[in-house]
Amino acid sequence: MRKIENSELHRLSVEEFKEHEKIPVVLVADNIRSLNNVGSLFRTADAFLIEAFYLCGISATPPNKEIHKTALGAELSVAWRYLPSALEAITELKKAGYKVICIEQVENAVMLDEFCPEKGVKYALVVGNEVKGVGQEVVDCCDGAIEIPQCGTKHSLNVSVAGGIVLWHFFKVLRC
Repeated sequence: MRKIENSELHRLSVEEFKEHEKIPVVLVADNIRSLNNVGSLFRTADAFLIEAFYLCGISATPPNKEIHKTALGAELSVAWRYLPSALEAITELKKAGYKVICIEQVENAVMLDEFCPEKGVKYALVVGNEVKGVGQEVVDCCDGAIEIPQCGTKHSLNVSVAGGIVLWHFFKVLRC
């Protein structure tokens, strides 16, 4: 088996990416403190063709060399916005017809392996702070919650890993 060269992957240019059809998903970062996590989420958002990435609260924004280090330029292809709070983002997204779902361990959360995104529905997925998760006031405004099943000794995953797992699940079902 031969490793494929980057030139053989036929990836979209930034301009082609911006014009390409996206899956109807917006990612919302609720106070992500690590610039590496923000960059990693940009890269994942690019990989899975999401509509936009909303950076809220203390979440850092491009241009930033630490974000770029992990985003590898995805901060240039993925549409993004900064809002002072995730609550503002959720209010705006709900008005635009998005179903808002937090990725969090809460009562009545649906396990990811049991959640099937519906075609024709626009989703906003909220990921939270590395220590505190999605804020309770944000959880209270969401239409639902998804939890990633876990069996180990730890109670959570890194936010960029959790975001990647959930975005892959949505991409797998909703891809263009």
